[in-house]
Amino acid sequence: MDFEIPDDIKALLERIDDFIAKEIKPLEEQDDNIRFFDHRREFARTDIERGGVPRKEWYELLREMQRRADAAGLLRWALPKELGGSDGSNLGMAIIREHLAAKGLGLHNDLQNESSIVGNFPSVLMVKNAGTPEQKKWCELMLNGEMRIAFGLTEPDHGSDATWLETTAVRDGDEWVINGAKRFNTGLDIATHDMVFARTSGQAGDALGITCFVVPTDAPGFNVEFMWWTFNMPSEHAELTLDNVRVGDDAILGGEGRGLEMANMFTHENRIRQAASGVGAAQYCVDESVAYAKERMVFGRPLWRNQAIQFPLAEMQTRIEMVRNLVYKTAWYLDRNDHMAVSDKVSMANYQANRLVCEAADLAIQVHGGIGYTRHKPFEHIYRHHRRYRITEGSEEIQIRRVAQRMFGVDVKRATK
Repeated sequence: MDFEIPDDIKALLERIDDFIAKEIKPLEEQDDNIRFFDHRREFARTDIERGGVPRKEWYELLREMQRRADAAGLLRWALPKELGGSDGSNLGMAIIREHLAAKGLGLHNDLQNESSIVGNFPSVLMVKNAGTPEQKKWCELMLNGEMRIAFGLTEPDHGSDATWLETTAVRDGDEWVINGAKRFNTGLDIATHDMVFARTSGQAGDALGITCFVVPTDAPGFNVEFMWWTFNMPSEHAELTLDNVRVGDDAILGGEGRGLEMANMFTHENRIRQAASGVGAAQYCVDESVAYAKERMVFGRPLWRNQAIQFPLAEMQTRIEMVRNLVYKTAWYLDRNDHMAVSDKVSMANYQANRLVCEAADLAIQVHGGIGYTRHKPFEHIYRHHRRYRITEGSEEIQIRRVAQRMFGVDVKRATK
């Protein structure tokens, strides 16, 4: 097995670094845009008067970053060539996302919005892979921002137990009538459409019988009640109610009753890339801590000379190396197998990386002492961002359960307990 980073990816990383230096860093520094990344970041990004949603100016800056990255041929790298991409591999994306996260906070790869110069577009891939010919036309609209699709799976009484969701859709002539509620429905502050998962057949707990509807957010009965204020602000996570919302068959994505396949497609694309970002951010925390420990003088000598500093950092560096190799190997497998065939490996990589980065950020705060606890250092932001991934898109308990199911020969498509 070859453990070398492929030459084409090495060349791409150099190209990415050059682009950041010439295009993104100057943009980050002009017009006081640095306020979105320094100690003022949460306040600069959050529109408190509008319920804590991201500010218009923040979105505009991200959009300009994406426009420049798209013009440079980087934004769509992971997408198929027919969508303007480069048929980028999962392994390549893992390496790139780790590389970008290891640079720390910045416009090149923002944590809170999952916005990067090399984009991650799971919803676009869902539409491209499972959409009708008419729906496939949405892809370019989604990429240029004309169509913005949110994701609504979690409900007030159901999170990881998605097969038990209570939102329903019932056929009425040529239409479907949707009733129910969604919680943490991400992206509804600016979305034009929402992927609403609703039961259309079967019994509670059945994997089949849940359908994904792409619903216009201006449909009658589609009500955004409020945005949840979260540990990591700003927040675009909405509480949604659906009161007799009507859509046609053309709103169904991926086929009637097969919505969970769509959800799995979304989460697998995200999980391995989140894991790679976690490894990169953890490496950043260790690198910054080592640099600080070399320059900080305590009791007349450098801080790093104390084993109480050396040993935790050495242990953390060892764990980073192990998880990095797991992430790369899993991404390599994803490029060669159906995603469900390696879902246990994806779960291993994701929950381990999510734990890793949270503990690395906490260690960095400890090594830096009082200054590490301030917002003038990025560690609190890194911790708050990555802490959510130990819950969202499959809590670590659910992901460990997926590993156990594979170990004990349980059919993950049928398992409900």
